[in-house]
Amino acid sequence: MGRLFWKLFVAFWLSLVLAAVGVGVAVWIYKQVDLDDTDGGGRRGGFVLQSFASVLRHGGPGAAGAMLDEWDARGPRTRVFVLDRGGHELRGRTVPDVGEARAHGMTRDSVAVTTVEGAEYDVVTISPPRDARRRGGRGGPEPWLPLLSGLFASLAFSGVMAWYLARPVQKLRSAFGSMADGRLDTRVAARMGTWRDEFIDLGQDFDHMANRLQALVTAQRRLLHDVSHELRSPLARLQAAIGLARQNPARGVELMERVEREAGRLDRLVGELLTLARLDSGASDARLEALDLFDLAAGVAQDAAFEADVSGRSLDFQGEGLAPLTADGARLQRAFENVLRNAVKFSPPGGRVEVAARVAGGEFELTVADRGPGVPEGELESIFEPFFRSAGASAEGFGLGLAIAHRAVAAHGGRVSAVNRPQGGLRVTIRIPLAIRTGGHD
Repeated sequence: MGRLFWKLFVAFWLSLVLAAVGVGVAVWIYKQVDLDDTDGGGRRGGFVLQSFASVLRHGGPGAAGAMLDEWDARGPRTRVFVLDRGGHELRGRTVPDVGEARAHGMTRDSVAVTTVEGAEYDVVTISPPRDARRRGGRGGPEPWLPLLSGLFASLAFSGVMAWYLARPVQKLRSAFGSMADGRLDTRVAARMGTWRDEFIDLGQDFDHMANRLQALVTAQRRLLHDVSHELRSPLARLQAAIGLARQNPARGVELMERVEREAGRLDRLVGELLTLARLDSGASDARLEALDLFDLAAGVAQDAAFEADVSGRSLDFQGEGLAPLTADGARLQRAFENVLRNAVKFSPPGGRVEVAARVAGGEFELTVADRGPGVPEGELESIFEPFFRSAGASAEGFGLGLAIAHRAVAAHGGRVSAVNRPQGGLRVTIRIPLAIRTGGHD
């Protein structure tokens, strides 16, 4: 065990030892004046003697007699007598004299008392021999047994408590070390035990953090792989075009057009990657402006409808009202454009894209439905990941449009979801809360 275990162990053990010492001292003091075992010891100020004297002085013979009845009923070793000046005992009992008490090894103490009424009495106590009361306690091991038992019990309890508190901390420390060494699959909640306490909650929080961190690192690695793959193809074509131009200068014009197209493709890819990186990093370059989401969606739909008409498709937009929001208009416009253009691109020739905007439940809702091939159910969540393209997708692109839209909407506190339409096609819904007055964490 580490230092925390020993700190907790010593702290618990010292606390228990100090508590035991305090209880032992209190018991020892109580025994010195125990009404059932007062030693007297020839002291006229003994506890029992003074107690009865005080009751007799202030309460009179009646109170003293009642106290004697209770005292005798307990059957204590020390006997108490109250005598008046005529030598008559309050309860008519015979009082041993000094010689008789000494003959039996007992101690006889007395004190004179004058009541508030002026009556005079003597209170006498007869205590058993001191050595007889304590016989059997000296020279034997019995008095040490409770002390040793308490010591071992405190050690065991302190060890268990220190182990219980230090063990989960040690496991968390080991888990953090594993994470630092790159083992991102480290999980600790299952090893923390079954007790429902703050340590279990801390272990679950660690696992949640580990899951999130592993997902982010995996996504980063996948992104780097996808970026390198996407860059490799146009770069290879550029190198091929340059090589052909050197071998056959007569084809220079044709090959330069190829180089220009590939350079433009690379430029678009780098631009979308930069946009995605800014959204992922939460860069604070957002330009907030007051806008109406209905107007923004209508403008984007008008441009998309023109593009759709050129390609032999159609786009219908429905929706009017007010949806004011202070947000980053450029990023939201980019998100709307990516979703609408994606729907137009995957619609068949002659197909129609239906776009509807409304306000529901304090949110602006934009629904884009196409009549394309749709997406397999298992890939509906994956289409919002960078560079993901469904197996059935044949259109050109980098697979970044929906990923950028998803992050731009999320930056404004919104969400994007996709479902397959029963009659065929895909329906993408964007929801943005109108209560959010800023551009999210940008």
